[in-house]
Amino acid sequence: MDRLAQHFWDGCAVGELRYQRCRECAALQWFARPFCVRCGADDPQWLVAQGSGTVYAVTTVERAPSDEFRVLAPYVIALIDLDEGVRMMAHGAAGLAIGDKVKVEFFAHDGRQLPRFAPAGAGVIPRRRWPP
Repeated sequence: MDRLAQHFWDGCAVGELRYQRCRECAALQWFARPFCVRCGADDPQWLVAQGSGTVYAVTTVERAPSDEFRVLAPYVIALIDLDEGVRMMAHGAAGLAIGDKVKVEFFAHDGRQLPRFAPAGAGVIPRRRWPP
């Protein structure tokens, strides 16, 4: 596993959702890199997100891309706009829809903790999948 990705996975293991910010221009980036995608500066810093955001897009994966994820299928994948201003892809709870407010949780799968977003707040009733 890539050294940069390991920093992200180490965060998931302790319930932290980590992202990067450039030390020079303050640009945010989700996908870990050793440089800033905006200005090219080296060594962006790691920050911990609060874990809340809004669903930007959502889909259901019926055919998993690998044996590792085949046991989860069908499963929801969502693009989430974190409140900090960065967009990420992660697993989502069934019934998520564009515009839903969500909060991260983590679940164990294949030896590591994966982020999954679920509706934020008590009493939120998830939308039903169609067809049922």
